[in-house]
Amino acid sequence: MNQFNSSTLFERAQQFIPGGVNSPVRAFKSVGGTPLFFDHAEGAYMYDVDGNKYIDFVGSWGPMLLGHAYPPVIKAIKEAAIKSTSFGAPTALEVKLAELICDIVPNVDKIRMVNSGTEATMSAIRVARGYTNREKFIKFEGHYHGHGDSFLIKAGSGAMTLGTPSSPGVTKGTAKDTLLAKFNDLESVRTLFEENPDSIAALILEPIAGNMGCVPPKEGFLQGIRDLCTEYGAVLIFDEVMTGFRVSLGGAQALYKVDADLVTMGKIIGAGLPVGAYGGKEEIMNVIAPVGPVYQAGTLSGNPLAMAAGLALLSDLQANPMLYYELDRKTLHLEQGLRKAFESYNIPHFINRVGSMITVFFTNEEVFDADSAQKTDVSVFKAYFHHLLEAGIYLPPAAYESWFLSNALSYEDLDKTIYETHVFAKKMSGK
Repeated sequence: MNQFNSSTLFERAQQFIPGGVNSPVRAFKSVGGTPLFFDHAEGAYMYDVDGNKYIDFVGSWGPMLLGHAYPPVIKAIKEAAIKSTSFGAPTALEVKLAELICDIVPNVDKIRMVNSGTEATMSAIRVARGYTNREKFIKFEGHYHGHGDSFLIKAGSGAMTLGTPSSPGVTKGTAKDTLLAKFNDLESVRTLFEENPDSIAALILEPIAGNMGCVPPKEGFLQGIRDLCTEYGAVLIFDEVMTGFRVSLGGAQALYKVDADLVTMGKIIGAGLPVGAYGGKEEIMNVIAPVGPVYQAGTLSGNPLAMAAGLALLSDLQANPMLYYELDRKTLHLEQGLRKAFESYNIPHFINRVGSMITVFFTNEEVFDADSAQKTDVSVFKAYFHHLLEAGIYLPPAAYESWFLSNALSYEDLDKTIYETHVFAKKMSGK
């Protein structure tokens, strides 16, 4: 496969951009090789600068639920852009999107738009601290909530591949206020509350972890978390930047029927444009300026292009609930096909899936937390990644990431992926 233009661009990029990329996982360091530079995309397919076509299982890390260049979204962006790309002042679009999200997402009475998922989670923690007048919060090992200092303590996603549980630049003072628990281990959470009964402002988690691979909660775990937060007066924050509007229209709250106090969102709510949001119960959200004393601001928050794109996509999702059924069936088809391929050649594997999120772990053991996720054989994933890449199939370039399917994928696309997985598994088995 010709990748000359990508290689040339990567060389140029490294002269002016740290590592040649604007987000670490894009550098292919964990899989090896030269990162691809893309030119355009449509539906389920992306095309690189060398003209190669790929079936896309990344979907811009989640936002492209209905495929790339989705016509209603493109139309809405064009109509908004003609009026201006930004006002730095209120618009009707942000009101309409806020109303729609509050109508769809459980326990969101009010919402504040920001510009990224990281901004949303950082703000949610600040609001929880302001609301409770406490400083500490609980997060889970392997859960990634953006690159805010307090979150880079045993984080997931690209941070899992750095070989360090944290990041230089994060102060000891910041770290001391971050309490770590183990996902799917309710007793580890209970212990932290018992040891810090009056100082924990919030507990934040990905209700379905997606940044150590797709790792769902065990039955009763989320409700147990809910009960502990209620008992100790802590704000429960669901980080639904990934899961919001993906695992169901109402997100993980609706799927598991567990109520959060605050919810962070991103990705799908901007249909691929930079955006984030956090929302929740009115009495908590009312501590935010200008109503309350907790300060948070953003020059481009509520950007009209992002609002228009998000409004178009979410409106279609609300109007067509069968889309989620179709996505689930397609992802199930892929899951069953991949499992059969690996089983046919005795390749150690464990597959986790929730809706249209799925991850293949190359291990024989159940994957239910950060420790078990890291038992995956990264060398096998590297080989699998490059085999599929050569076949025109684009996976997340890291072993600890969820795949995100779009409804633009055809069963022919899925069957090609399954077939190439059979070819790979046979080659790995030596048969």
